[in-house]
Amino acid sequence: MKRLPLTLKGAEKLRAELKRLKSEDRPRVIQAIAEARAHGDLSENAEYHAAREQQSFIEGRIKDIESHLSNSEIIDVASLPATDKVVFGATLDLEDEDTGNKVLYQIVGDAEADIKHGLISVSSPIARALVGKSKGDVVDVVAPNGTKSYEIVGVRYL
Repeated sequence: MKRLPLTLKGAEKLRAELKRLKSEDRPRVIQAIAEARAHGDLSENAEYHAAREQQSFIEGRIKDIESHLSNSEIIDVASLPATDKVVFGATLDLEDEDTGNKVLYQIVGDAEADIKHGLISVSSPIARALVGKSKGDVVDVVAPNGTKSYEIVGVRYL
């Protein structure tokens, strides 16, 4: 199986979430199930069913995080050689050619992508279009609402 890239910062964030799920959320939901079970008839006990559903979600998330961490190649972006070429982990300053709007993105692994925080997945269309390009290049990205052109204004490795 191919190992998927994950930034060091993303791995730390996933480990912190895993620790919280195992040490805080899991014991809390187990206690909630025990309390709901004490109320009697489980077939009509909404608290019990809600707690079991929450437990299922927590256990699924724990397995998901453990799987991501075990199948990832963790890359320390700060240790990458400084270059103007776009590779995994690069933080990019882009300028929309049509509007002049500037955006800041970092190319990260699938498990840590969060567009609201400027973290784009390495497998996303925009990241695939940007990887391999250099500072000063103009890149055309096919988006759902049409093709967008971005100029790579800056490439950094933080």
